[in-house]
Amino acid sequence: MTTIPILFTFDQTLEMPAGVCFTSLLENAAKDTFYDIFILHGPNADFSNSKLNDLPGKYGNCHLTFRKVEGEFVGGYEIRGIPETAYYRLISPELIPEYDKVLYSDVDVIFREDLTKYYEIDLGDNYFGAVDTCSQLRPWYQRYLKDEYDYDYRDGYYYSGNLIINCKQLLADGKLEEFRMLGKNNYHQQDMTIINLACKHRILPMTPAYCVSTPIYTLMTKRRAEMEAIYGKDEIAHALTTGIIHYNGNKPWNGPCPNADIWWSYYRRSVFFDEKFCHDFWTGQRDLLVRLPLLKRIKMLLRYPKDRKEW
Repeated sequence: MTTIPILFTFDQTLEMPAGVCFTSLLENAAKDTFYDIFILHGPNADFSNSKLNDLPGKYGNCHLTFRKVEGEFVGGYEIRGIPETAYYRLISPELIPEYDKVLYSDVDVIFREDLTKYYEIDLGDNYFGAVDTCSQLRPWYQRYLKDEYDYDYRDGYYYSGNLIINCKQLLADGKLEEFRMLGKNNYHQQDMTIINLACKHRILPMTPAYCVSTPIYTLMTKRRAEMEAIYGKDEIAHALTTGIIHYNGNKPWNGPCPNADIWWSYYRRSVFFDEKFCHDFWTGQRDLLVRLPLLKRIKMLLRYPKDRKEW
């Protein structure tokens, strides 16, 4: 049996998406994989009656530990609807002392494969393993990094939504205090910027399958040849077919977005499935589409990724 510790940070506002995320994690686990799931949450959250507690009994291949975080990043900068709990991953080595290495994931995520191969990656003296934002293919992003942080995109700028965290190395080098200091700044990308500024050249690049963000998915479908030149055909095919989907833009439970159908398939299998919510959502989407002028509907279809054969 392989035990994999995996960390999530959220409060009750994201309880339902977390349940769908956990469902995908557990349903795609290998037979000999056991997930030790940690949930770090703020002091006002109460999960004692949560449906999340039903998951160990339903699947048997996991254990859930809820840990309250108090006095950390209080009043931390919040933007784009991302709460204070986003910062908790930065101090996870102190909050989860049981392990020298843990996986981290946001909850707006769908897993489509077992995570053992990722957990077993040797990080060496790197602080994190993460997926690059592919800013070399995004000129506007290069300008943003330069203008906002005087950051050279060629140093690599990585997503923080899916991480392998080298807890032992972070503690040994005293990085958590640096994270706390940087957490006082109003960075637009919050924890993501902190990790990249504080850990430059100490983040191990992962294949895109570990975090198929919405921008990465768009690059893989619209500029596939360029992505294959960077990562190789096999890696891009892997990412498109079984990679971890990260809905870091529009959320599928709020409205249409790429790969929304995959999220909804796991929602139907989750302990949070509610027939009325599902019915009302899709009826609302249909009615919204009907009310749109024809030209606007055509424009929406043209913007939607065309390459669906690998979903």
